[in-house]
Amino acid sequence: MMGRGKKKKVEKGVLGGNSSGGLISGCGSLNVPAGPVFHPSEEEFKDPLEYIYKIRPEAEPYGICKIVPPKSWKPPFALDMDKFKFPTKSQAIHQLQARCAPCDPKTFGLEYNRFLEDHCGKKAKKRVLFEGEELDLCKLFNAVKRFGGYNKVVKVKKWGEVFRFVRPGRKISECSKHVLSQLYREHLFDYEEYYCKLNKDKNKSGKRGTSGGKKFEPEFDVQSVKRRRKNKEGERVEVRRKVVDEGLDQICEQCRSGLHGEVMLLCDRCNKGWHIYCLSPPLKMIPPGNWYCLECLNSEEDSFGFVQGKQFSLEAFRRVAERIKKKWFGSAATSWLQLEKKFWEIVEGSVGEVEVMYGSDLDTSVYGSGFPRQTNDRPPSVEVDVWNEYCSSPWNLNNLPRLQGSMLRTVHQNIAGVMVPWLYMGMLFSSFCWHFEDHCFYSMNYHHWGEPKCWYSVPGNEAHAFEKVMRSSLPDLFEAQPDLLFQLVTMLNPSVLQEKGVPVYSIVQEPGNFVITFPRSYHGGFNFGLNCAEAVNFAPADWLPHGGFGAELYRHYRKVPVLSHEELLCVVAKGECDSRVFTYLEKELLRIYNNERTWRERLWRNGIVRSSPMTPRENPDYVGSDEDPMCVICQQLLYLSAVCCKCRPSAFVCLEHSEHLCECKTNKLRLLYRHTLAELSNLLLKVEKSDSVEATIDSRRDMCSEKTVPLVKKVKGGHVTHLELAEEWILRSCKILEHSYSKHAYASAIEEAEQFLWAGFEMDLVREMQNNLIQAQNWAEAVRDCISKVKSWSSDHNCDANRVRMDHIDELLRLSSAPCNEPAHLQLKEFQEEASKLIQEINSALTLCSEFSVADLEILYSKAIDSPIYINESEKLKLKLSAIKVWVDNVRKCIYQKASSSVKIDMLYKLESEISELQLQLPEADLLTDLIRQVKSCRSQCHEILENSLHLEEVKLFLTEWEDFTVNVPELELLKKYYSDTMSWISRFDLILMNVHEREDQDNVVDELTSIKRDGLLLQIQVGELPLVETELEKACCRVKAYKALHSQMSMDFILQLMSEAVTLQIEKEKLFTDVSQRHALATSWEEKAKHVLASDAPMSDFEDILRGSEQIGIIIPSLHDVKHALSMAKAWLVKAKPFLAKPFLLQDSSTIAASDSCLQINVLKELVFESEHLKVYLEERVLLENLLKKSVEWEQFACSLQKEAENLWNVDVIGGDITSCFVPRLESQVLSMESAMKAGMSFGLEFNIIPKLQDACSTLKWCIKALSFSAIDPTREEVEMMLDAAVSLPVTYKSYALWTALIDGLNWLKRSLEILEPNNIGRFEVSSVDEVLVLSKGISISFPTIICRLQNAVQNHNLWLEQVHLFFGLALEDRSWNVLLQLKEHGSSVAFSCMELEKVIFELEKAQKWKQRCANIIKPSHAQENPLLSALIEIKKNLERSLEVYCNSKNGEARNSCICCSSSIEGHDLLTCSICEDRFHLQCAEPPLEDPNVFVCPYCNFVNSSKLTCSGFSFLRTEKKHPELDKLAILLSEANDLCLWTDERRILSQIVEKALACAACLTELVDFALDYVSKDLKVVTRKMCIALKAMDVSGICDCEGNHKFELALARNSWKIRAEKLLGCAEKPTVQQMQHHLKEGLAMNIPAEDYFRQKLTEFRDIGLQWADTAKKVSMDGGALGLDRVFDLILEGENLPVSCGKELKLLRDRSMLYCLCRKPYDQRAMIACDECDE
Repeated sequence: MMGRGKKKKVEKGVLGGNSSGGLISGCGSLNVPAGPVFHPSEEEFKDPLEYIYKIRPEAEPYGICKIVPPKSWKPPFALDMDKFKFPTKSQAIHQLQARCAPCDPKTFGLEYNRFLEDHCGKKAKKRVLFEGEELDLCKLFNAVKRFGGYNKVVKVKKWGEVFRFVRPGRKISECSKHVLSQLYREHLFDYEEYYCKLNKDKNKSGKRGTSGGKKFEPEFDVQSVKRRRKNKEGERVEVRRKVVDEGLDQICEQCRSGLHGEVMLLCDRCNKGWHIYCLSPPLKMIPPGNWYCLECLNSEEDSFGFVQGKQFSLEAFRRVAERIKKKWFGSAATSWLQLEKKFWEIVEGSVGEVEVMYGSDLDTSVYGSGFPRQTNDRPPSVEVDVWNEYCSSPWNLNNLPRLQGSMLRTVHQNIAGVMVPWLYMGMLFSSFCWHFEDHCFYSMNYHHWGEPKCWYSVPGNEAHAFEKVMRSSLPDLFEAQPDLLFQLVTMLNPSVLQEKGVPVYSIVQEPGNFVITFPRSYHGGFNFGLNCAEAVNFAPADWLPHGGFGAELYRHYRKVPVLSHEELLCVVAKGECDSRVFTYLEKELLRIYNNERTWRERLWRNGIVRSSPMTPRENPDYVGSDEDPMCVICQQLLYLSAVCCKCRPSAFVCLEHSEHLCECKTNKLRLLYRHTLAELSNLLLKVEKSDSVEATIDSRRDMCSEKTVPLVKKVKGGHVTHLELAEEWILRSCKILEHSYSKHAYASAIEEAEQFLWAGFEMDLVREMQNNLIQAQNWAEAVRDCISKVKSWSSDHNCDANRVRMDHIDELLRLSSAPCNEPAHLQLKEFQEEASKLIQEINSALTLCSEFSVADLEILYSKAIDSPIYINESEKLKLKLSAIKVWVDNVRKCIYQKASSSVKIDMLYKLESEISELQLQLPEADLLTDLIRQVKSCRSQCHEILENSLHLEEVKLFLTEWEDFTVNVPELELLKKYYSDTMSWISRFDLILMNVHEREDQDNVVDELTSIKRDGLLLQIQVGELPLVETELEKACCRVKAYKALHSQMSMDFILQLMSEAVTLQIEKEKLFTDVSQRHALATSWEEKAKHVLASDAPMSDFEDILRGSEQIGIIIPSLHDVKHALSMAKAWLVKAKPFLAKPFLLQDSSTIAASDSCLQINVLKELVFESEHLKVYLEERVLLENLLKKSVEWEQFACSLQKEAENLWNVDVIGGDITSCFVPRLESQVLSMESAMKAGMSFGLEFNIIPKLQDACSTLKWCIKALSFSAIDPTREEVEMMLDAAVSLPVTYKSYALWTALIDGLNWLKRSLEILEPNNIGRFEVSSVDEVLVLSKGISISFPTIICRLQNAVQNHNLWLEQVHLFFGLALEDRSWNVLLQLKEHGSSVAFSCMELEKVIFELEKAQKWKQRCANIIKPSHAQENPLLSALIEIKKNLERSLEVYCNSKNGEARNSCICCSSSIEGHDLLTCSICEDRFHLQCAEPPLEDPNVFVCPYCNFVNSSKLTCSGFSFLRTEKKHPELDKLAILLSEANDLCLWTDERRILSQIVEKALACAACLTELVDFALDYVSKDLKVVTRKMCIALKAMDVSGICDCEGNHKFELALARNSWKIRAEKLLGCAEKPTVQQMQHHLKEGLAMNIPAEDYFRQKLTEFRDIGLQWADTAKKVSMDGGALGLDRVFDLILEGENLPVSCGKELKLLRDRSMLYCLCRKPYDQRAMIACDECDE
């Protein structure tokens, strides 16, 4: 299929699969739709950029797509797996989403304390405890902020997630969540409201920017330039952001400038400063409230990132990956769905801590690429053609960025990840977090091998929505790190994005697949296991608009870009482009052209008129070849233009930030530009499709003239356009050219032209005129410089550097007309003419040398040296003179040399050839000719000698004749060498012949003579000693053989041949050869003795003696081998026979026979006896072994007969009742006979095959005897099982007989019977199983009467127990006792078999026990008593009766007869009566003891009338033991109806619930009255609340609903008491106190008609109204008269509230006045000493 290829249909969700090949559709709970998959054909696959262009319309809406290559695409993996090592990063997967913001607790504490002091008037607690540990309020605040604030967390019940942030890894309980909520409400809720209000104010004043805006640079509002705040110590300081005493009080941490202090924002903790326009992202104005920098907000300890891990080899990394996968999923196959589901559970923090390693962002230029490259070594397994094919493949990621049509092919730098691929080594759960590519590039990822990758993508057109959801889902992380998405460390579940309406798509990338991500598409994912992938960026033409957006994003967030987008556009436009690029390139070029033009014109209007072009690039055809300056504020590369100032020479800014560079005047700043606007316009023209370039230029100029608004700026007296100023400048420049040259005038005009040069085509005339001015200026300055140097040289000849070159003067005067009016050029012409004459003289002398002498040439050269103008011909003359001098010196050296052969012949010939070149007549030439003639004569004689045969004496005479000749003639030197070599050879030969026969190193002699012979044959001169060398060499070789015969064993034939050679060479009488002859005689004598011994049957000692005699001979004797072989065979036989010879039997020692335990084979013994017959040595041991063999055979026959008898015993067919009396003795007798025979056989020490058979038969008979004995005794189950286990290991030989079968059947029956009869097992079997066993006992051949009797008794006991159970359940419910049921259970556990009755008894008992346990868990009784639960229930019942008594007495008005504290009677005790409620208490119960009993107030009245409740409510009055809840007791009572028996606890519990409900009704009546009460008199409510408090305190039961309402009533009563005190106290309350109290009342829902709320509201409104009037009067500047002011003061003093601050302002306003009756202000005043007026 052509075009876009075949698109594969994919089910929604990530494709599921596992190692076993299963496929699963969907993505679990994620349900993420799948992205598109494409299958290109072979033809489509040839050009990747073309194919991506075709599929882009269909794939880009998904933001991602997968490309499955054709089957022929199989690139080899280029990395060496064994040597590959790479670094890794450690990834904490559980913190990719569920992590706290990296907040700094110190900064949070500082801000929190300021809030408490400024807004609450209190200080923070030193420590807030939670679960016994200090609570980090900073983490708690950020965690609640993450989930939307306190109200939202409460509404959606997110306290569990908040707890996980605050206490990671701890167990979460309902109690802990509740406590955490209360702590937040108490300590942080008010701060949250303040914080949210402050953020709203900040948002109103100016947002901090978003990535989707078109304009990132805001206009700054700097209304407030001074702020008061606290420093680190908490003291208030004033920070002025202005220059003080010409010094900078603060420096910006971004641009490193201390200027522009009015927009410097200082951190309220560390005092470091940032310009608001330098922040990332920038702010519009100084924010309200306190401000902290990111360094202070973020704690390094809590900061999150991927930590650098270890370096791994691939095998080590594989082991770690397998260990992690096995930890999570074991060795079972796992689907992709399971992996994906587990990954997001980990990310969301609900599973636990997971840390993995990821080898990410590995630079392939360092660690190697998975694709083949020409620079890499080819593996031997890959063919050359295949390697080369994939090296150049366009789908090879190393080639992709530089393909034809890619915008990145012009990039010069090898940027890792962009131009050079990155390698990724992943393992299970290793992740790549949400991000889009640098500069919004495309990306291509190839999966080399391993487990799949899971990708998620958000389309680029939804990027803004994605960022919005990320910020709303993780607000704390983005507040701490606004550039969070740039850091690639954060994941968010795709389901969250889908819920918010953001489309998300998924792709599963398998080995061999490509994944493409599109510009601005956010993507992320994780790995399913160990894998290797590679990725790179690329940029086709349609990327260009996205690249512009990415560049603006970098500018907004103050990020350093990877490359300059503007430079890339310009370089691409200068090169060759195809038609597809034009559309996108033209739009982008037009955008940057308009932007550049706008800002340059704005700078000109603002007064920046100085400009200059940037330094040209060395290689302008590539991006990034040179380093551009960077804006110190927005960190962008300044390719097109920049602004600089001399006050900061190393600092540059972009045009947008020119105002922030420094505080110098604008005319001090300079615009730097790389291209004029005209050059940028030409680039635009180049990419447009037009037939005629000239027509396009004309049309563009017309378009500019028609549509462009004239560039105008204000000047004194009106306005002027840019073009008008340029025209004026051109007129002035023309006049300057006409006048005499003035350096100042020219420089001023050129500098003034700088304000026009950066502009467009309209300034072409200015550029042309400026070039004319510069050329004229350079020419005039050069003329003046030449004249100055000529005059200086005329007065001082010492310095060559000041001389003017003639060619420079010619160049200046070559022009047809002078560029400007400079008179000095006429004088320069005169100097030129004089120098020309001198040049003619020198050229004439060099041409006609024969007519000039050396002296003439030297005179002419001195003239050239004295000339003020340097001429090139003087150098030629100088070279000519120096060559003559060098030649004469060389000739004289050759002629007057005295040393022999010191003059080289080549030098003579060279000097001879140079005579003609010099063209001069010199006397040394004749002397040179004579010397050359002698050389030729010598060479001819040498040739004649060398052509004939050389004789030593003839050569010697010739060399003596030419011995002192000074010239080095090669032929003569060759003869000398021949003669020297010959004499040296003769000396060597004479030295070797000295005492040659006495030397022991004859091997060296042979080598030396061989070398002498070889060298002698190479001599060029004939010698007579050469035949003697051959003879001496033969003698030396013979001596070598003789030494070899003496020092090593040689054969007798070798000795005879050696002596023959010695006789031939006449050296047989030398001592060496006489020694060899004697040794030969000894060997002949030994040979005769050896043959005699071998022929006779001699003992071993004779063989050993003759062998010892052979050791001293040193010659290899023929019979020596036979002697050694015979002796070795005898010794080997003895070694093998030694075990048999050492046996006790042979030694006839009966004491050691029984102890023998060796095990020798009888077959080996037979073989040894046979081998002894072939020995040549006589041995006595042969007879001993023969006797042993005979006795062994006899015993073996006897043992076989015993085995046969044992087999006959197993053939017994009939077993009667007297089996133990007649058959067992026969078995025992047979066992004794077999054991005796085995003992005798083992005494031989031999291994008999019959012995194991006897042992098997014996052990089987013993087992049979033991089994038959069980019929007469009562064996245990363990004994029977041991017998059965032993039967398994017995031999199978006897298992086919009838006796064996009968015994095994009997033992199996016995085992089952004993298993039933075991006490612990009886309940596991039913009665039917016992009956079945009794029936089986009749079918077995062997009877076990004892066991049968026991089984019958067990059945009888079971039936008796069943009768008792039926009797129990037949009773009425009240008669069924707990104890009887417990006894039935215990007795049944020991005697009853398995049955329904036993299960029912156990079930009912357990149900009752569980009910009692639940009751005990609620009541929590003390274990000191015998029946703690029953006692506790009775105690609760008594307490409830007392509580009801309290309620009843209060209703009836009756007095109590007992103390409410101890419940004892009041009669006969010392009493105290409460002065309020008039209840009586024992004196000892009053705590603490009172000094005055007449004014006693009971604790209950004291508490209710208190204006401040304790934190613990009212529980302080009694023990802090927790009371059981009424609801739980009612549930327990209902559960008791399911029990089958009656208990005392059940009865008491029903009474408790009944009384508790009565108490709850009384409490509700009192509390409802208190809550509805709104009158002024509080005694009525207080009395009822006191009654309720007493009754609740003694009840012992907790009614949660009633308690909650009672606490609310108590709190309202306390609020009213405090309000009453506030209104009735002597000191007037402040407005703030009333406001605070009213706020508390609103929180308690105090009714609006309440008396105290109405009074407080009335007084507060009066105070606020008066205070507002007082503030206005105090600031009216004296508009209100003094009498009215005093009236206002009097009114304020009589208010029911205190307004001290405002009264003070009014008093100050009325005290100090000027005579003009205006109040005091900041102006100086004089006071009268008498009246202070």
